[in-house]
Amino acid sequence: MDISYTKMHGLGNDYLFIDGAANTVEDPAELSRQMSHRRLGAGSDGIILILPSDSGAFRMRMFNADGSEAETCGNGIRCFAKYVYERGMIDQTEFTIDTLAGPNAVTLQVDSGRVASVRSNMGEPRFEREAIPMEGPPGRVIEEALELDSETLNVTCVNVGNPHAVVFVDDATLVPLEVLGPQVENHPKFPERTNVEFVNVIDRNNIVMRIWERGSGVTMASGSGSCGAALASMITDRVDRKVSVHLVYGQLAIEWGEDGHVYQEGPATEVYDGVWSLNGSK
Repeated sequence: MDISYTKMHGLGNDYLFIDGAANTVEDPAELSRQMSHRRLGAGSDGIILILPSDSGAFRMRMFNADGSEAETCGNGIRCFAKYVYERGMIDQTEFTIDTLAGPNAVTLQVDSGRVASVRSNMGEPRFEREAIPMEGPPGRVIEEALELDSETLNVTCVNVGNPHAVVFVDDATLVPLEVLGPQVENHPKFPERTNVEFVNVIDRNNIVMRIWERGSGVTMASGSGSCGAALASMITDRVDRKVSVHLVYGQLAIEWGEDGHVYQEGPATEVYDGVWSLNGSK
């Protein structure tokens, strides 16, 4: 069986998009493990299925490289919006995409029929421990000591449809992500595991972030991770309510609006179309 797909990325956070109406995917978890492999597959941080929705314009299902299903994906949402608009699946520049985390309203900036950038409403963030979820007493998790095998890190946690643990450091670009990331992700205090962001603050409007993504490992960017990093910086009064998050291949604009919702805005890029067979990509 052949499956047609499109590789896209948001600032290097790459996914393989599959139109569920044109392709039959019986086991998306196993398919994601195979297709996402950087050596034996097409190579990606996961796969995203484009599906019809009873309530919104579309429904998105996202599977990490390890086959686990994620509640939402900020970079994936932007790429999803570009995919459906530029293929004529919708002619509106404002519409809603349903995710496991709830509806996500997107606004497209279009230039000569091409999507230049996408603004996405990631909903109202949650800060209470039980909403992360994280084990421990009730209340917010703000710079709380988390003991690892090799050291102790202070984490600030937020849920923006999926869980995030943010660690403030002197230089996020020097953090050994492969060492510390999996220890935090799989820490017993996080029953559903967690995404892990390391952040250093430049000024009240700019932060640098590097991420270990739950189920995928080191990724070049993360939309929801950028929201989590920005919100953690905001609730600890390190930055204002609108910041630029600097990533490996560019930056995202994150705003915590007066309506209580958090918004992310940035580019989406299409790389190539391909076909996947049971014997691999061709």
